[in-house]
Amino acid sequence: MADYVRPRADGELMNEKSLPFIGTEALAARRVTRRTLVSRHRMVYRNVYFEKGVKLTPDRRAIAAWLWSGRNATVAGMSAAALHGSKWIDLELPAELIRPEACRVDGIVIHRERLRDDEICILDGIPVTTPVRTAFDLGRRNRLETAIIRVDALANVTGLKAEDVERLAQSRRGARGMVQLRRVLELMDGGAESPQETRARLLLIAAGFPKPQTQIVVVDEYGEFVGRVDMG
Repeated sequence: MADYVRPRADGELMNEKSLPFIGTEALAARRVTRRTLVSRHRMVYRNVYFEKGVKLTPDRRAIAAWLWSGRNATVAGMSAAALHGSKWIDLELPAELIRPEACRVDGIVIHRERLRDDEICILDGIPVTTPVRTAFDLGRRNRLETAIIRVDALANVTGLKAEDVERLAQSRRGARGMVQLRRVLELMDGGAESPQETRARLLLIAAGFPKPQTQIVVVDEYGEFVGRVDMG
């Protein structure tokens, strides 16, 4: 298990006041009273609260779900992608955790899987699947286009490479969705900066064009930077 620095630029999540917290812990520490816990905060999961007026973004939802687990789970799937800095995540998606115990709870999807130590990293003290393991999971689920969009977004912020995921896949033979994952790895491109760019690239490939190159640097006759083309 390794530490990993989250590639976020806005710093918004690092504001402690905007983070979810466990209600009983805040009461015991006298950071809130029973009255202010209810009047100034909103409960997202049992005994997990955050300030009213703060948007419940995918990364905050991920932290809230981990706290709900008693800090005894690994953040995974789209929740892991959110903590790694992926953009374009639907605010209504449930949080995703990996842990041994099954449990039905609204707003959280629990995967019962066994992770190896090298598939887990620590982000701000929270166990999260590594970018490689996260892509391995996202690439095997949902429709092909959706999977590629999500893996593209993750690769864009983490520098993830297809060959990194392929090495993990080789050690996880027999897992569900491997046929789709191989296709995702053939078509993924971390240069895509939005779902629209991914869709445009896939349409060009489907029309029979060669796989486009993304983020093409344009220079003048002296080699000086002129601009950057999204795709070509």
